[in-house]
Amino acid sequence: MLIVLTGIDGSGKSTAARALVAAARADGENALLLSNHAGRRGMSVLSERLGIRWPRPLADAVETTLRVANVLVSHARASRFDGLVVMDRHLHCQLALRAAKGLPRGRLLPWLMSSLPEPGAVAHLDVEPALAHQRIVARGTDSETLADLAALRDAYRSMPEHAGFVLLDADCLPAEVVGRLKRIVNAETAVAV
Repeated sequence: MLIVLTGIDGSGKSTAARALVAAARADGENALLLSNHAGRRGMSVLSERLGIRWPRPLADAVETTLRVANVLVSHARASRFDGLVVMDRHLHCQLALRAAKGLPRGRLLPWLMSSLPEPGAVAHLDVEPALAHQRIVARGTDSETLADLAALRDAYRSMPEHAGFVLLDADCLPAEVVGRLKRIVNAETAVAV
């Protein structure tokens, strides 16, 4: 079974993904965590160090290339794994980033999404941008503006795929999010049986 986690930066995707996989393994189940990053954090840190701002088309080209490569490798790994596969981010995330930056969806990402195996659920961790911003500042590894986080949240909500997401309120403690994710996994497992 494949579960994909999406959401704005600071929504708790990676924390929830790790915890969900750990919980499944603790219950004796096979579980695999696959991360589909696009290199945004690294580009952000490099940009700050060099004192430059990447042109949007260049940043998008690099991010899209990395994200697509990671997603394709992750799907290849998932196809050979028997058990729960949790993907931290997916192509939905790149489409939302493009929308937030005012860039077109293009044809490649929607086509790839329709061609790849459909996840059992796309769980979207929804969080208030102000709380997400506090979390990002607290971790101290990258930076996002409150305006960019709000734009990304709006971009996710405007996507046609958003109607098919399982929405999870992520303004709560990580343990609560993981509990809700476990219920989604159990529901999808029951449907698959």
